[in-house]
Amino acid sequence: MAVQAESFLEMLAAERGAAVNTLRAYARDLRDLESFAAQAGCGIARADAGVLRDYMAGLARAGLSPRTQARRLSCLKQFYLFLTREGMRTDNPAALLDAPRLPATLPRFLTEEEVDALLGGCDIPPDDGRRWLVARAALEILYASGLRISELLVLPRRALAGDARMLLVRGKGGRERLVPLSVQARAAAEALAVRDQALRSPYLFPGRDGLRPLTRQGFDRILHDVGLRAGLDPTRLSPHVLRHSFATHMLARGADLRALQMLLGHADIATTQIYTHVLAERLRAVVEAHHPLAGGRKDADEQPDTQP
Repeated sequence: MAVQAESFLEMLAAERGAAVNTLRAYARDLRDLESFAAQAGCGIARADAGVLRDYMAGLARAGLSPRTQARRLSCLKQFYLFLTREGMRTDNPAALLDAPRLPATLPRFLTEEEVDALLGGCDIPPDDGRRWLVARAALEILYASGLRISELLVLPRRALAGDARMLLVRGKGGRERLVPLSVQARAAAEALAVRDQALRSPYLFPGRDGLRPLTRQGFDRILHDVGLRAGLDPTRLSPHVLRHSFATHMLARGADLRALQMLLGHADIATTQIYTHVLAERLRAVVEAHHPLAGGRKDADEQPDTQP
């Protein structure tokens, strides 16, 4: 990889606290562009707007989703902005490139009854207690606090110290926020901590050796099994669906949008406002299903004559 790209990734890690997955994705994107630029007869640091436009057009022809294309364009814009700030370029050739139009999608979420069923799927059988202790603690915290799975899995064991009813969470970009810890979530987490005491792990959700946290893939397998036990389609389940469920249910019960923004750790309230669209869709569906005129007003000559 080019020296400029490596310097960019080092900056993201050191100054912005970028997540490991973000760094890996950006490294793949830059290597892909580097290969394309080499075929075009220039290095990645000297590519002009025409080369980048051809590169983005190639992504579309290759069938990459608009969301993937948008992420790659974001990477390019940040990379060339970094080069200009470091004096390696005098312009940002990606600045004027148009982002692909993303399809309008609403977040998927569970009903409150489905969340209750999912938590019921964590009931502990006598033969394999720990797996379901992990499930119960994780799902209680995810639904009670709206955490991202990346934030949950790196929670330190000391997060349960004392009688605090709040968790200090480090989110995207290293931003910290306080989120509530319900009585049920704390009890489930403490039960797991007692079970894992022999591991002496620094993490609340340790992996097999205790030295590293539980992996995302490991949790996904647990969530899949819990969904089956709860009678829910596992393909509808993910940690982010629980985050969406938390936000949707909070707004439905009257939560303030600004407060919800703080709880979710959104830098921009526009990101939080998508949940108001979810509620609007739900209200529209209720009206169409139950309003007496939802199917269209009957013609006057079809109305029964009720006059005396």
